[in-house]
Amino acid sequence: MNLLAMINNGGHHLAAWQHPKGQGGAGLNIQTYAHIAQIAEKGLLDAVFVADVVALWGQDLEALTRTSRGEHYEPLTLLSYLAGVTQHIGLIATATTSYNEPYHIARKFASLDHLSGGRAGWNVVTSVVGAEARNFGRDTHLLHNERYNRAEEFVDVVRKLWQSWEDGAVVKDAKNSRYFIPEKVKNIHHKGKHFAVEGPLNISRTPQGEPVLVQAGASESGKQLAARIAEIIFSPHDEIKAAQHYYHDIKTMASQFGRAKESIRILPGITPVVGKTRQEAEDFFEQLQNLIDPVLGRRLLADTLGDDIDLSHDDIDGPLPDIPIGNKGSRRDFAVALAKEKQLSIRQLYLHLAARNAIVGTAEDIADRFEEWYDSYAADGFNLFFTHDPGGIEDFVELVVPELQKRGRFKKHYSGNTLRSHFGFDVPSPLHA
Repeated sequence: MNLLAMINNGGHHLAAWQHPKGQGGAGLNIQTYAHIAQIAEKGLLDAVFVADVVALWGQDLEALTRTSRGEHYEPLTLLSYLAGVTQHIGLIATATTSYNEPYHIARKFASLDHLSGGRAGWNVVTSVVGAEARNFGRDTHLLHNERYNRAEEFVDVVRKLWQSWEDGAVVKDAKNSRYFIPEKVKNIHHKGKHFAVEGPLNISRTPQGEPVLVQAGASESGKQLAARIAEIIFSPHDEIKAAQHYYHDIKTMASQFGRAKESIRILPGITPVVGKTRQEAEDFFEQLQNLIDPVLGRRLLADTLGDDIDLSHDDIDGPLPDIPIGNKGSRRDFAVALAKEKQLSIRQLYLHLAARNAIVGTAEDIADRFEEWYDSYAADGFNLFFTHDPGGIEDFVELVVPELQKRGRFKKHYSGNTLRSHFGFDVPSPLHA
């Protein structure tokens, strides 16, 4: 199975920075991030992943002060540094199609791929946080379907730019005064609904042909985009039956686009909380949950349900009020359905969301859950959310990785030096202008 590690300032759990193990969060200490990436590589994980929004994480400063999320590095800048202190591990960054241009993205990720020797991956997102629109001169985002239509064309343009230099174009033939072969560098002449891009790119074909495309489609539009373009897909589900349905749905959709099912890996997000004993893990997790201030909990729900939902006057230990659904399969619908199904109070819902899909127990407990999901076609691996960084990834590498290796479920060495090699991916077929 494939395993990725998500890197956050302080870890995935919003209150972990306050716990003694959380050490106040990573902040902007670059040596801490280097250490996390190096431990992930020591544990043979396939990649580290940095999520992002192009805005302050939440506009409620009172709630934000209760987290370590108020500051964080721009992902490509951070991963470019980490490329220099690691050798094998993949480097996946989020970048939005809503507030970038294709040429920017193609150039930046091609640069990261060259810097790292072929380890770059792009997590394709369409912006959803309202503050992002206001940071780029808009009152609101484009409508949902329009955002995804733009994203599809955006990705096509980026891929054409990555392919605008053929393999072997750069020859550095000083004797004949030829740095590159001009016939192997072509304009792309793209003219579409959203973009007109002449090309070519001003950096050559990357070591792995193209950076790996990653996506987290949950709505119907998002699933269509993921099935069409993504090679790694982050699944949002924490119930095995829902994850199995999503897994089957995406792989079927992909085959309808002419893609082989093996060309896609689906990785649910999962939060492993590991201890040497089950009681040790449970005690630590309870300590983290008790650190979540209700002000922060309500804000977490607002970020999930949408700024149009005001829970400030509702009893925190009472039920979630009736909330209209958004786009089918969205984060809002997922949270509302979960609260109804499990009859969760507002407090119980935000505690659940604070450590999504947590597995609390020993290395054996965590390996058992991984095997159950993997063997039942609910996952091809997992995107790991460690509760606290530094610290969480060390526990996982020390305790869980050896257990998975003992069971024959995880590799004992890297099979290559590119992100594509870690997943067994071929270079995608060329796109034509």
